[in-house]
Amino acid sequence: MFMHRSKTFSRALLSGAVASAFLLVAGQAQPAKAAEAMLFTWENLAEPAFFEEYAKKYGKQPESALFADEDEAFAKMMAGFKPDVMAPCTYEVPRWRDAGLIQPIDTAKLSTWDSIAPPLRKITGMAAEGSKVWFVPQYWGITSVTIRTDLAPEYAEKQSWDILWDPKYKGRVAALEGVDDTVAMAALHLGINPYEKLTPANEKKLRDHLAKLADNLRLVTSDSTTLTQAVASGEVVAAITWNDHYTEMKAENLPVKFLRPKSGVMTFVCGFVMHKETKDVGKALTLIDSNNSEVATDFLVKEMGYGPANTKALKAIDPAVREAAELPEDVDAFLASGFFQQAIPEKDKLVAMWQEIRALSGR
Repeated sequence: MFMHRSKTFSRALLSGAVASAFLLVAGQAQPAKAAEAMLFTWENLAEPAFFEEYAKKYGKQPESALFADEDEAFAKMMAGFKPDVMAPCTYEVPRWRDAGLIQPIDTAKLSTWDSIAPPLRKITGMAAEGSKVWFVPQYWGITSVTIRTDLAPEYAEKQSWDILWDPKYKGRVAALEGVDDTVAMAALHLGINPYEKLTPANEKKLRDHLAKLADNLRLVTSDSTTLTQAVASGEVVAAITWNDHYTEMKAENLPVKFLRPKSGVMTFVCGFVMHKETKDVGKALTLIDSNNSEVATDFLVKEMGYGPANTKALKAIDPAVREAAELPEDVDAFLASGFFQQAIPEKDKLVAMWQEIRALSGR
């Protein structure tokens, strides 16, 4: 059976360390008292490689809790969950900052900061005061559509997101749950900028376009295993994905292609923020450094296909491996190659819209 390597690990993690650190009380998530720092991260980013340097320093693994997407993470923290370090992408940071969930990070105390690519250290809106920042980059990647080239061969050449709305493939395409990915992609497909406040006319166009998409979908999920298995089986011929989904499918020798439309793909940078009530800042900083170590960088590239923020460590990786991951050498050029994912204005409104459309379509 086709299984997502990282998600399998995540389930084991949830049944062990996380089960003791992530308790549901009266519908709210409450962290148990733990001596080690806790990382609240994506389902596929809690692998041992990311914690190796932390474990070397403290003799123990950090605690981990997992989320499927940032909307879920935000809701849990607003309900009272207080991890030490969280792992959003840049577009989500303003919402978490404005909600009073995070505190600035002093880069002067990070051993890996100077190894991070300069353009990633200067992302608009991430600087705080002095040497402090709201966000520390870990990796950069792409949101696009992965297709089965044997089942939709015309799109292997066409390289277009049109396949998601193509009636020929009704009931055979998939989307991600997150608004930052699926709703933003639908807007861009229409030629609408999702990072500006929508006019009433554009909001209606987007709603209608999302309704057409929902009607064409086989499934909507943030579960990596569900998504990759659906593509592997042929149940789904095209799905909105990230680098790691595509890399996993390639590793299984599936006939797949990660579409690169002429208009550009969606690009993103993800990393770390620190909770405003972090008790041990030193351990939190070590946890961030551990995730940007050479060992972590090697794993990001080889196993997940992401571009690491630590470009110094990237240079130590075999160029053939980097080419296999389809990673450009120029980070500046990469960020300018498509639509950089940013904070979406009135996001809560679009979340409600997407949920309503999905409910009406049974998705």
